[in-house]
Amino acid sequence: MKGHLRERGKGNWWAVVDIGRDPETGKRRQKWHRLAAAGKREAQKELAKLLAEIGSGAYVEPTKLTVGEFLERWLQDYAKVNTSAQTAQRYEVIVRRHLIPALGTIRLDQLRPAHIQHYYAEALQSGRKDGRGSALSARTVTHHHRVLHEALGRAVEFEMIAKNPADFVKPPRPVEREMKTLTAAEVNALLQAVEGTRLQIPVLLAVATGLRRAEILALRWQDVSLDDARISVRRSMERTKANGISFKTPKSAKGNRVVTLPSVVVQALRRHLAEQTRLKAQLGIEHSESDLVCARPDGQPLSPDNLSRDFTSTLRKHGLPAVRLHDLRHTHATLLLQGGINPKVISERLGHSTVRITLDVYAHALPSMQEEAARRFDNILTRAGGEPVQNAQPAVLGGS
Repeated sequence: MKGHLRERGKGNWWAVVDIGRDPETGKRRQKWHRLAAAGKREAQKELAKLLAEIGSGAYVEPTKLTVGEFLERWLQDYAKVNTSAQTAQRYEVIVRRHLIPALGTIRLDQLRPAHIQHYYAEALQSGRKDGRGSALSARTVTHHHRVLHEALGRAVEFEMIAKNPADFVKPPRPVEREMKTLTAAEVNALLQAVEGTRLQIPVLLAVATGLRRAEILALRWQDVSLDDARISVRRSMERTKANGISFKTPKSAKGNRVVTLPSVVVQALRRHLAEQTRLKAQLGIEHSESDLVCARPDGQPLSPDNLSRDFTSTLRKHGLPAVRLHDLRHTHATLLLQGGINPKVISERLGHSTVRITLDVYAHALPSMQEEAARRFDNILTRAGGEPVQNAQPAVLGGS
């Protein structure tokens, strides 16, 4: 592959690349590429790099497509096809409310890491668009980074750009939120507070099984085996502006799982089923196995936002710690870890893809487990007739 430099105006350097002759006319064909260099020496280096890329097949021909045009195409052709409706809606908000206004006018092939880094810095200062302040949190900007990185990764795969500029940008480090959980005594107080209300079954399932809110609200009676004290998690609820409330299968194989129920939950579900059947009979509605476990009296799905709102009001009314409904899932895992249950079992109950995720998320419970491990080892030594070793000499490093 051959090429040469041309200067059009002072400091405006172009690479002119020979791409062979036209097979029909036999005329010589050339491609012009504007270079970023301001001086001839730098332009020569860019030309050499360009020719090397063309020769190795790594070169991607420039496109006039803007970042905004590409992101709109990515939303339609990729995000809406390969993600759930709720996830696609979140992507759409991030792309149209934040990424396109900030980066959309830049040509896709001219997007540089510096453009992206500058956007992150501005977003941390004045990125909010909802009127609730000015700055976006580091966690939110990190979400924006993940979406942009994912989209630009597809642009690389589609050979629209040679490399992903987001690879070279460091997103802000989110401040880790302190996980809020309830103690066993607080859990008992909460269960007493919700007894006899429509919150009873959702709260009991959340704290006793670790199910997510969306999984609880999607649970059907056909997913429940009271005789075997088990429930099968087969789907979850999602809500979008376009489709309203709908149901979807778990996003991972581990999310599709069977969870064993404590006897207190089985008894509560039996009473709940009887009451639900009675109310349906009064309304002239026939009970079905496909009915939702947690539903309005007419069988329609509960609103997830209304459920969380009622939960918060109940906590406030009874003077209980301010936690989210999702924190009952964290409470379930934390109490089991503190109770000495194998983390692998807890991971399976929660639907985590690996036990490592469980241990990373609930590391706050590990210090008390360390103390319990030390106490148990003391008991092992005592039963074996051993005694604590005092004044022991340290081992010599490097010994055989």
